[in-house]
Amino acid sequence: MTDINAGDVIPGRTIHVDRATLIRYAGASGDFNTIHWDEQFAKSVGLPDVIAHGMWTMGAAIQPVVDWLGDAGRVTSYSVRFSAPVPVPSDGGADIEVGATVKAVDGETATIDITATSGEQKVLVRARATVALKPA
Repeated sequence: MTDINAGDVIPGRTIHVDRATLIRYAGASGDFNTIHWDEQFAKSVGLPDVIAHGMWTMGAAIQPVVDWLGDAGRVTSYSVRFSAPVPVPSDGGADIEVGATVKAVDGETATIDITATSGEQKVLVRARATVALKPA
């Protein structure tokens, strides 16, 4: 990758999540917490609905950066702070709008700030990745 500068915008995308996605993720991750599949239970503990797994949300949010890089192995660090759950209604699911901007470039690495919102609410804050601009 050449000519990458602070302020460059990485193409964003809309990531859809539905109940079937949550079931597949639960099976893959082993996270069968009831708040991710039982609407009645989720609401009984104060949630608006079944919610997406935090780690699924984090993984989905890095995808535009991975697409831009062309190689997930070039993400050298990634951290987020969860700010709100992603409710996943049974009738149609939910969308997460993900965007990313190059915050800084230092030699062959870049720091990327990531935004993720669902229903106009930020679901991640301080989401930041460090990436290698060249393959190893």
